[in-house]
Amino acid sequence: MTWHLEVDAHTCIGSGMCAALAPEWFELTGETATARTAEVAEDELLLDAADSCPAMAIAVANAAGEEIGPRP
Repeated sequence: MTWHLEVDAHTCIGSGMCAALAPEWFELTGETATARTAEVAEDELLLDAADSCPAMAIAVANAAGEEIGPRP
């Protein structure tokens, strides 16, 4: 199964929390973070990164397109 990973560049404040937690999935590019790839293998670390984003700029969706991260 794969998940879809997205970082909203307009919302991201470039804190670097995601890149620090999951450098294999996120990188800082200039003043914002980006996802290294949009389609990713299921990984709980992605949900942790989405949960820790202070700007709530990270969205994780399952294969059915349902948003699963950040968690409530």
